[in-house]
Amino acid sequence: MKLAKICTAAGIDCGHDAIAASEATVTGFAIDHRKVARGTVFGAFRGARVNGEDFIADAIEAGAVAVVARPEAHVEGAHHIASREPRRAFAQLAARFFAPVPAHIVAVTGTNGKTSTVEMTRQIWRMAGERAASIGTLGVTTSDESVSTGLTTPDIVTFLSNMSGLAREGVTHVAYEASSHGLSQFRNEGVPVEAVAFTNFSRDHLDYHADMAEYFAAKMRLFDEVASDAARAVVWVGTGDGEWTAKAIDHAQRRGLELFTVGETGEHIRLIGRSASQLGQSLTIEHGGANRNITLPLIGAYQVANALTAAGLALASGIDPARVWDAVARLQPVRGRLERAVITPQGAPVYVDYAHTPDAIEAAIVALRPHVKGRLITVFGAGGDRDHGKRGPMGEVASRASDVVIVTDDNPRGEEAGEIRREVMAGTAANAHEVAGRRAAIAEAVGMAERDDIVLIAGKGHERGQIVGSGENERVLPFDDVEVARECAAAANDGNWGNDT
Repeated sequence: MKLAKICTAAGIDCGHDAIAASEATVTGFAIDHRKVARGTVFGAFRGARVNGEDFIADAIEAGAVAVVARPEAHVEGAHHIASREPRRAFAQLAARFFAPVPAHIVAVTGTNGKTSTVEMTRQIWRMAGERAASIGTLGVTTSDESVSTGLTTPDIVTFLSNMSGLAREGVTHVAYEASSHGLSQFRNEGVPVEAVAFTNFSRDHLDYHADMAEYFAAKMRLFDEVASDAARAVVWVGTGDGEWTAKAIDHAQRRGLELFTVGETGEHIRLIGRSASQLGQSLTIEHGGANRNITLPLIGAYQVANALTAAGLALASGIDPARVWDAVARLQPVRGRLERAVITPQGAPVYVDYAHTPDAIEAAIVALRPHVKGRLITVFGAGGDRDHGKRGPMGEVASRASDVVIVTDDNPRGEEAGEIRREVMAGTAANAHEVAGRRAAIAEAVGMAERDDIVLIAGKGHERGQIVGSGENERVLPFDDVEVARECAAAANDGNWGNDT
């Protein structure tokens, strides 16, 4: 494809030499100079740790035909596509190169619930007979259930190439997570998005965003700019949801999106009743002027929110209602989201959840509480090199909502693990104590749990490694909460407790 054709389609000036641009052939896009080949368009962006402009000469030497960078960047020997927002310009150009894409694309934003909602949407589509995939924290999950891991929102080149690759494999429906980082860095651009969803909003990522207003504004780029003009906006409106939900609705209305509200006060899908059972929940909902009774094979109030939001997205993408509700009743748990890892020798179930914010920890505990006859034992920690301000509140909510709390290590990264624990412990009450080493903490919780107790291991969810150190000293040690819980339960059964690693 010719550079000039790509630039014209994107509405971007490709540089001062239009004739040369019309003859230059583009073979690919890259934001890593080490992945540049002859004919590549290179994106040179200023990041928090690395300045891509420092590698422009290397990219050109490797064969870059054009460089997207700030106007003041030095580009010699390739077309300089100058932009004050080079990430946005690069995304717009790349979107014209990667084709085709699936016909039905939806996106989910919010602080919690994104992973479960996109995966449940994929499940509903698949059970309705569609070739479907999801992209997010769990990676790319395809219609045959295969998974390749990745970031919540991959870089724009990976995102678009994944979309195009899925379309070439016959996938017609894709749901993806739209994180605040991805939205603010233009990593979600260029594909037609027919429906968007907002789950909820609470404190997170304030190590990256200046304040809650900036964090929310990043989320709302999905509604304000990324969604197609005729898109539907699915918004969860539960009892007690406040200003941020109202603001999301306002963004949808000002953009002119068709609003589709879901929840206890929803106008399109209304949750009328919910009762917990041993294996799931019985729901009564109103949709299309009729009441429906659905048995949801998942536990927890927030799983209801995720499932019904996913149903809203499926309906917004044109799936027949009868197929949608049939699929909701057959949804499977999502990896690391209130996933039951094991039952201890004493008969106590152990659940693993990705909750790593105060609101998410409270939601996970509230989800489990109706099923607890004895004590709810919560094990968790806080990540290093991340928002320090949420550590005390995480300790407070865990201590208030649980019967026993064990504060341990999460991903300490470049911080001293003991100091992180102390900051978390500062918010706790007398029912909390700290245990150095995550394996030792899980082993203690499994060992103390009695038949009527439930153990919650929060924070890492689906992750299979523990990040220790930073920069050149960073290491990822193998660690899977689900596997460790099973090993600890087996060791408890044998009476053999291993040392922490």
